[in-house]
Amino acid sequence: MAEQDPPAARVDVSGRTGRRRKARKGKSRSSGPGTAKAKARPPGSAAEAGGAPREEKTSGSQASPRHSESRPAESKRAEPKRAGSRKRGARKGAARSAKKPRVQPDGGEGRVAEAKASAPPLAPSSFVPPSFVPTQMGGMAGGIVRPYRQSYAAIDLGTNNCRLLIARPSGENFTVIDAFSRVVRLGEGLAQSGRLSDAAMDRTLAALRVCADKLMRRNVYLARSVATEACRRAENGPEFIERVREETGIALDIISAREEARLAVLGCHVLLEEGFGPAMIFDIGGGSTELVLIESTGTVSRILDWQSVPWGVVSLTESCGPEGTTLEERLERYRHMHGLVSESFSAFAKRVGPAREGASQTGPLRLLGTSGTVTTLASLHLELPQYDRRMVDGLIVPAESMREISSRLSSMSIEERREVNCIGRERADLVVAGCAILESILDLWPAARLGVADRGIREGILRSLIASHSSNKNLALAGSPQHLENRP
Repeated sequence: MAEQDPPAARVDVSGRTGRRRKARKGKSRSSGPGTAKAKARPPGSAAEAGGAPREEKTSGSQASPRHSESRPAESKRAEPKRAGSRKRGARKGAARSAKKPRVQPDGGEGRVAEAKASAPPLAPSSFVPPSFVPTQMGGMAGGIVRPYRQSYAAIDLGTNNCRLLIARPSGENFTVIDAFSRVVRLGEGLAQSGRLSDAAMDRTLAALRVCADKLMRRNVYLARSVATEACRRAENGPEFIERVREETGIALDIISAREEARLAVLGCHVLLEEGFGPAMIFDIGGGSTELVLIESTGTVSRILDWQSVPWGVVSLTESCGPEGTTLEERLERYRHMHGLVSESFSAFAKRVGPAREGASQTGPLRLLGTSGTVTTLASLHLELPQYDRRMVDGLIVPAESMREISSRLSSMSIEERREVNCIGRERADLVVAGCAILESILDLWPAARLGVADRGIREGILRSLIASHSSNKNLALAGSPQHLENRP
């Protein structure tokens, strides 16, 4: 499933010496909140550095990434010399700050990837992403690149949500230093018109402006921004991408369904239950759903087959019309949703039949899902008063419980669903479609237990960026980067 990553966007953060020096003063490392216990978690998930990012709604006044760095004590005799350095640094920083920071796409504008609702099976491939480095390197004193001190960012613009994650490498993993998520409903009305509406584009641009501001304030060195099904399907998708570049400086890349599936798996497969043989990972999005069949071996997991269908919580909801006013009308609509999704999965279900049978003979079937649908239903399973990522990410839930919750929600009116904890107004009209997709997946891969992941494309992008950049062990000088060879 490996394919060449497009150019990433390098962020120009010049003229920030004075601010960074000031931010260090008087700050010390603080311990993070404890991780709440879930009913069951796969080994290693709770301790993973990149596994528990902060709450999505982070304020702009949140600590700078350098706040957590400890600094040795200095004697008072060093104060005169240090004060002179601060003055000189402030003058230099002021001169550099005259030029407004901006996000610079490296290597060209975002390309338009192939847009297909489904694709033929892929040849077996490794999760290890292809390597690449920015066409220009720098940002550190003397032009030397030190990957472990850099911040990396990932933007995932989906059909329903706009999400940002900013992180710093931490050993083999990463530590999240900022995050942002907003429901933008970019694909609203797309099923009927085939175009992105003006209102949806305006909402999305407002969210992306917040992302652009965070990229600059967080001293991000390397970023990758992707757009998925809504922009793939929309007639005016490429025009919207160009508008985003002009108004925010963010170069969005419309990725293929194949690349979307690869990034989702790369971001969450560490939460899959331990075992050998075939397993299924899925991602229920706003405009599409990706299913990926993988094989676990002793050293690396391989992608055996995959499928993407144009049914997500937004596209399926809009295609099936209003819910109706009676219980029977709601149940009939739910059955129709389930039938549409199951039919679109039929060819893939036949292809993975032998793998399903073989896996069931060696042990329990393994299934892992990443989406707002599975995390919401997992919250209802735990009877949480409000959503708590620490309780949900890595949780293992009985599949039968997920079916029961899906059946209950499908029979409720939208007004009743709005009053349910962890659903609220934003998801009340979409969660039923997600339930129908989930039940179709459970029919296709009837595992007794379902793993839940509150991570996916953004984490996959970050792992790809960090692994590709840090794998260059030799320090590269500014203006003369060392391009890494592509790996399978």
